[in-house]
Amino acid sequence: MIRKYLLAGIFTLFPMVVTLWILKGIFTTLVGIFRGPLTWAAHQVHVPDPPTWGLALFSALGTLLLLLLVGSLVGNFIGRQVLAWLDELMMHIPVVKTIYGATRQLVGAIQSGQGGSFKEVVLVEWPYPGSYTLGFVASRDCSWAIPQGETMIAVYVPTSPNPTSGYVVMIEASRVRPVDLSANQALTWAVSGGVVAPARTGTGTFRMPEPP
Repeated sequence: MIRKYLLAGIFTLFPMVVTLWILKGIFTTLVGIFRGPLTWAAHQVHVPDPPTWGLALFSALGTLLLLLLVGSLVGNFIGRQVLAWLDELMMHIPVVKTIYGATRQLVGAIQSGQGGSFKEVVLVEWPYPGSYTLGFVASRDCSWAIPQGETMIAVYVPTSPNPTSGYVVMIEASRVRPVDLSANQALTWAVSGGVVAPARTGTGTFRMPEPP
């Protein structure tokens, strides 16, 4: 009986714990970004350093205002010119341009769905032969990295429970199997740690059960 209640409690709290863990990461990042400027401002006006809850509040407000400002700049000609100038500046800074350029291309690919990036779900052998996992097609041409790489596919393999810290692997196209799943269904499977498992269909492919 005790074991039954213990397992029920674990399975009930697990989604909440994962959610709080992600929110904690976002909270820590926001506080870290704004801690320095807010502490400096407090010293300038000779007031005590802001408490943690104050840092969190100002960090959230500052992030919201920053997003609204950037969004408003995108909506007018002068703002677009300023953002274009900043974009060009970032692309001329060593090291920074590599990270910024790759991130910009990734966001652009996700927004436009260019080449089906991150929309096509596949089954791949990972991390060693005989074991399989779900991944997302990132590119269908790896010739830039490997001779005859035009027959290889770059696949993004998400991790659990945080699918953003995954791996990118180059796999021969013949070893990649298409799966009848949407990107959201595959992400649900990854985030759940494989608990929300696909169900077989009559066609031999897989179908993720839709939520009730």
